Amino acid sequence: MSDFFQNGVITTIPRLGKRSLKEMEEELEGFSKRRKMVLLLPALYSEFETPSMQGIIQELKKVKYLYKIILGLDAADKKQFEEVKKIMSVLPTNVDIIWNDGPRMMGLKSDLKEAGFQSTDIRGKGLNVWMMLGYALSDENAYAIALHDCDIVNYTREIPARLLYPIVNFAFDYEFNKGYYSRVTDKIHGRATRLFYTPLIKSLEKVFGQSRYLDYMNSFRYALSGEFALVRSLARGIRISPTWGLEVSTLSEVYHNTSKKRICQSEIMDTYEHKHQDLGKEAGGGVSKMTKEIAETIFRIMSQNGIIFSNAKFKSLLITYFEESRRAITQYSTISAVNGLAYDRKKEIESILEFTDSLGLANDDFNKNPMGVPELSAWTAVRSVLPKFEDKFREAVLSDMRENHDK
Repeated sequence: MSDFFQNGVITTIPRLGKRSLKEMEEELEGFSKRRKMVLLLPALYSEFETPSMQGIIQELKKVKYLYKIILGLDAADKKQFEEVKKIMSVLPTNVDIIWNDGPRMMGLKSDLKEAGFQSTDIRGKGLNVWMMLGYALSDENAYAIALHDCDIVNYTREIPARLLYPIVNFAFDYEFNKGYYSRVTDKIHGRATRLFYTPLIKSLEKVFGQSRYLDYMNSFRYALSGEFALVRSLARGIRISPTWGLEVSTLSEVYHNTSKKRICQSEIMDTYEHKHQDLGKEAGGGVSKMTKEIAETIFRIMSQNGIIFSNAKFKSLLITYFEESRRAITQYSTISAVNGLAYDRKKEIESILEFTDSLGLANDDFNKNPMGVPELSAWTAVRSVLPKFEDKFREAVLSDMRENHDK
């Protein structure tokens, strides 16, 4: 069972007691009469061929409080899009599917690019999330928007319930809720968070001094989780990174657009299991690419707040990070031993060495191009420049949903 200890500058909502999911869902059904809830699902077509997606669909069949589900479908041809439409049609909730590779969506992205909106041609989860968010905002009835990944092996419908409950309950005043959980099987997972993100934030505090921003970023128990929920008024004004810096940039945008007293994090399940990324050292991908882009995003955000990354400061940061990450190894080795979990110290050290290289590469790229990959604009900006875009967007999605490409 979780503890109720509160640390950091945001409210932490753990799973305590024996409250039933049924009772929470009944309350959510009551809230839904006045506060419509939308669930966003970013997915590759290949994920529909996995047991994980099948399990998610079976669980969502039991959810009655959702107003709408929006599925952002990547890497699918016409036949695969039609197949996914049939698969999702079993759900009792209305499902709108954004076929990101379809001609209508590609045309809309070209319109955005011609209008000066950058990064709309960078394929990946970031662009997918941004498109789903824009589509959700085109519906004036949508009040709360939740998102989770589609590769969760042990999925339960408790995830959307615990994400949405704090921001739709009329007795609360939260606008953003970040999901957290334990990543444990027979060993501790979550290398990017344990051995990179947390030691890096601690190192930044030591080298550059404590700040409200770093205190905030260090308050999240699982900052790199892919699950969150937010209200409409907040969603319309945030920008999104198209890179692996998606989660970090989202947290930073929330920090700049609302008060910390309106931000919370919720334990959404006991333990979370999904597909694991390779370290990616040789191919320049995987967790190595992820950590490099996360570091670049943090450097850029701190620079926007007036922090100067000189060569001397970076050398100090690199040395401090290495020491903090080695300390983390000692901590997690102890935790594993006490709990009878497997622990491969050699692989953990290899990860730290790779992450140290990632930091160096991030610094090099940041020095060459401080602006980096432009973030996807807030949807208020799109509405300002292209006032009819949301109508065209909605009609394109609905046309794809109505059309039968197998004919």
